[in-house]
Amino acid sequence: MRPVNPLRVGLTGGVASGKSTVAKLFAARGVPVIDTDEIARDLVAPGQPALEKVVREFGSGVLDPEGQLDRRRMRELIFGDAGTRRRLEAILHPLILAEMERRSARAGGAYQVLVIPLLVEGARDEYVDRILVVDASPERQLERLLERDAEHPDQARAMIAAQARRETRMARADDVITNDGKVADLEAQVALLHGRYQELAAGRRRH
Repeated sequence: MRPVNPLRVGLTGGVASGKSTVAKLFAARGVPVIDTDEIARDLVAPGQPALEKVVREFGSGVLDPEGQLDRRRMRELIFGDAGTRRRLEAILHPLILAEMERRSARAGGAYQVLVIPLLVEGARDEYVDRILVVDASPERQLERLLERDAEHPDQARAMIAAQARRETRMARADDVITNDGKVADLEAQVALLHGRYQELAAGRRRH
């Protein structure tokens, strides 16, 4: 019998919506989680070819004194100019997707969670079987961004505005987790979806 590939759930949402927290709750249940942000950080580590390509494209000013990518400086560049953002994406996105596929193939599991922040913006839904959106109000996103990254309010608003509209993400969602409350509320929602995804994965194996 031909082996059945794991059900792949694409986890997405706006910046500071709580994607990482939700991903950790799935991982705590033994679900393989592949995070494209983590892959991106690995790819631009010092000495990696991708970092060299970024420096050639944008100059050494995107490095900090230790020779690592200055993520704050990079955010300022890409969220201030759509053309610059597309140039960075052209370098990194093919490498990120290829590594995502490699990690997914190794991870196994009945179902997997693939954390893809720009899943909707980049039309990446071809890589997943279902789309799970973590939804938070723009007010909560802004509050979390300011707390988490100490961004300037104008910069934080630009980061939110640069992504897909909330309504667009919701229209593409198969499942939604609402994250305007407490972690306990998230845990309950993840527990329900975990059971649902296990059922769906089992159904794939039966057919």
